[in-house]
Amino acid sequence: MKLKGNIVDIANSRIFKGEVTIVNGKISSIEEKDCDENHFILPGFVDAHIHIESSMLVPSEFAKIAVKHGTVSTVSDPHEIANVLGVAGVEFMINNGKQTPFKFNFGAPSCVPATSFESAGAVIDSDAIKTLMENPDIKYLAEMMNYPGVIYDDAEVLKKIEWAKHYNKPIDGHAPGLRGDDLTKYISAGISTDHECFTFEEGAEKLQKGMKVIIREGSAAKNFEALIGLLDENYENMMFCSDDKHPDDLLLGHINQLCARAVAKGIDVFKVLQSACVNPVKHYNLDVGLLNVGDAADCIVVEDLKDFKTLETYINGELVFANGVSHVKHVDFQNLNNFNTDKKDVSDFRFESNAKKIRVIECLDGELVTNEIIVDSKIENGNLVSNTKTDVLKMTVVNRYKNDKPAIAFIKNYGLKEGAIASSVGHDSHNIIAIGVSDEAICKAVNLLVENEGGICAVSDTEEKVVALPVAGIMSDKSADVIGKQYSELDKMAKQLGSKLHAPYMSLSFMALLVIPALKLSDKGLFDGGKFEFTSVEAS
Repeated sequence: MKLKGNIVDIANSRIFKGEVTIVNGKISSIEEKDCDENHFILPGFVDAHIHIESSMLVPSEFAKIAVKHGTVSTVSDPHEIANVLGVAGVEFMINNGKQTPFKFNFGAPSCVPATSFESAGAVIDSDAIKTLMENPDIKYLAEMMNYPGVIYDDAEVLKKIEWAKHYNKPIDGHAPGLRGDDLTKYISAGISTDHECFTFEEGAEKLQKGMKVIIREGSAAKNFEALIGLLDENYENMMFCSDDKHPDDLLLGHINQLCARAVAKGIDVFKVLQSACVNPVKHYNLDVGLLNVGDAADCIVVEDLKDFKTLETYINGELVFANGVSHVKHVDFQNLNNFNTDKKDVSDFRFESNAKKIRVIECLDGELVTNEIIVDSKIENGNLVSNTKTDVLKMTVVNRYKNDKPAIAFIKNYGLKEGAIASSVGHDSHNIIAIGVSDEAICKAVNLLVENEGGICAVSDTEEKVVALPVAGIMSDKSADVIGKQYSELDKMAKQLGSKLHAPYMSLSFMALLVIPALKLSDKGLFDGGKFEFTSVEAS
């Protein structure tokens, strides 16, 4: 097989007319010669940090869509399914992904459960990390979210890190806002990357201290604009990732979108492609070709180096996308789940109190971080209730692994004027999260998910919509086109109910993520992510 066109030589910052010859899945020669083709041939894109589960697609279905955008590989943390099903969940992801030509690279989830302040479905301790690290299919130790455990020398956390070092596998970081001496200690433990920077200054300090900074642009967390200014001078130590990308967004684009945005800002195209294609392969020691003689033929043909519209995608020399059609085939699999809670009563969502002031989670659109604010409460018959006039709504997290009393808190900026929305995609333990204008609406939404053993839903006074997620309660067993359409309809309904957020369900899924400050809600109660301890809803 021969590919002709403008060959993009990233290492030498040059583009030349030529011909790439592929034999038995590998590049046997690259020759400079004149040709009529005007498209561009370059290495495939790599997402340097993603949770495939957040696309609500199993790996094989994710691959079908990703290749359309020129992505040939991902560095994937199966943390979400691991919190539901443990090592069995990690094995499911590896085995499903292996049945496609796409190059998934899974890590060993380092924080299952993410904290001791929530109820997860499984535990992966240091002994299990050792077993996973022995597996050649595990490429790295996935994001070490328990940065306090690193800083304060938690023995179990340090054992996990030591096993990664023992097997000479990279260690991913997760340290939002960490600066100064604490950051220095975190890095000195051997942690090599961070995708959680949300200011230019934070990213600059992490780079200066030797970390690789990954620019994240997902469906909810968007840090591209804050960090892209660092790329020009630090392109050898930066990468791109989506972290969490919902199916409707994935249908529109992937890493190719970030390349286009970076080039539009005037950044040298070779520096952009170094970050998007080369750096993840080298940092994680991936078996992914970089358009060199002898490499696997993992390359793409794009229309231009401005929009990066993909015309063809090759993995190991196999044509996996061309003429708008993905050639990644459907894979049969058996659904796994862990859902063991009963339907709730409206009374379960009462919050008995006469407090005049309450502590409220302020949700910030496009951010995982939240603020803590104190506001006036609304009380009806001794029950703290939602106040649609001030947009302070009741929120609940319901343990989905056993019957337990729902945890209750309040949140601002969701904007709902009617009904409720709910999701069993709730980082990191994937309990049920719901927000609504009344206890009745919240109960209705929660019970809809209990009936379906997982999913996302919206309910109004007259309508119910649910997208079932039967794989671990976090992924669909359908194709991206089906789930993407269903998700778009649900997203539209949430906005019709009043939500002004760009991605209300993605934002909802992070409102129980305790390792991101300031306030979050677990199934055990309201949590102060700055002090790393529970706090009270009642403020006076």
